[in-house]
This record gives sequence, C-alpha cells and structure tokens, in this order.
Amino acid sequence: MISEPELEGEWPRAAPESPAGPAQEPAAAGGSVRGPARPWLWALGGAVLASAVWAGAWTLEDRFADAGPPIAYRHSQDLCADAKMQALGKLVGGFDGGGIPHHAETPAVDWSYCSYAMRWGEDRLNYQVQTAVEAHRKTDPEPEFGTGPGFDPDLRMRIATSELVPGLGERALIAEYAGACRIDVLDGGVVLSVVVQWFGQEGQPEPDGDALKAALIEDARELMAALRK
Repeated sequence: MISEPELEGEWPRAAPESPAGPAQEPAAAGGSVRGPARPWLWALGGAVLASAVWAGAWTLEDRFADAGPPIAYRHSQDLCADAKMQALGKLVGGFDGGGIPHHAETPAVDWSYCSYAMRWGEDRLNYQVQTAVEAHRKTDPEPEFGTGPGFDPDLRMRIATSELVPGLGERALIAEYAGACRIDVLDGGVVLSVVVQWFGQEGQPEPDGDALKAALIEDARELMAALRK
C-alpha cells in the first residue's frame, strides 16, 4: 500500500505481518466455511484504503537514493495472460474461463490485476484467485510491505501469522487466514501478490494448507519469471 499523496485508487497491500513463524489460522466467527461468494468488493474502482502512518528509519534515500525504486519487471496490460496460475488451477480443479484483467499506468504506480473463479458447485469447495503486480516508480514500497488488509474487506480483521519465503524476490511473505491463503513478494519497486480464497457448505473438509502454499509459491515464481525484463 502506498502513501496517500502517491496515487489515489491503488491496489491495497497484504495482510498485517507478524514475526516469522508457522502460520496460524485463527478461528473465524461461525467457522471458516462460507456460503456462495458475494460480488467481489475488490473490483476496479473500490474504496481507497488509508495508509498507515510510518515513522521508521527506512526512506527512499536509504535504499535507492535519487534514482527511485528499480523496476526489473515489465508492465502487463493483461495479467491474466501472463499469470497462468497453473499450479493452483491443477490443485483446485481448474477455473471458469480465462480470468478478468484490469490495469493502469500512472506516473507514480503501474498496476495490473487478474481474478479467477471456479464455476460454483454445491457439492465441493469453490475457489477464487486474485493476483496483482504493482510497480512503484517514485516511492519505495518496502516500509509498508505486508501491512495492508488484502484484497477482500472480509480479511481486514483476520490477523494471520506470516512466514518468510526464502529465495523469492528481495523478500517474500506467505500467510494463512480463515478461508484464505496469500503470498506477497517484494523486489525493488515491484510488489507481486496472489491470494486464494475458498467457499463451501457446512461439513465440507478444509483444503490442504501446505499444498495451497506450495502452489502459491510456484505460481508466484512463474509469474515473476514471465514478467522479468
């Protein structure tokens, strides 16, 4: 999430980060199984989330001096074409169609977004996947990396413990929520995020969290390779 003067209408940042350690899925009111998905509230034109107030030591000059954050990835005008999500698709049984992309280019931030969903079925878990890539041209995204509420307003109050993912970008965090799993990768001025959510009926088993995290890491790595200049 970028500071307020930088860009109005940016995509929100990841879930709050806790010290590295095993991910813990908190109990959600009424359990983690939810009914049919509501219309997605993170679509283009959603409400702007206010930035946190930072008094830390990290500044743009500390990391990148006057050159600005380095951008080692190209801007994707159709992130759905670049974000294949093959590992997640194989794990959850495929998606309904090719995804819904959005993108914008501004002097401060270029961003791309794609959302995927399964065709709804009453007799199984149903999944939605969203991915976003932000290229910050003026302000270092590192100070606020991993601090935002995520794409879905439902996740704002669901605090999760994040784990560091070694060997992925400059810094990568993966976290579990009640009904969701998310990865965020920081690499210079670029932040890449993928979140998978699931919905089902009462009594249906929860998905394999370790398998979901492995698929998120694999798909994030593949997307970074596809977008690298």
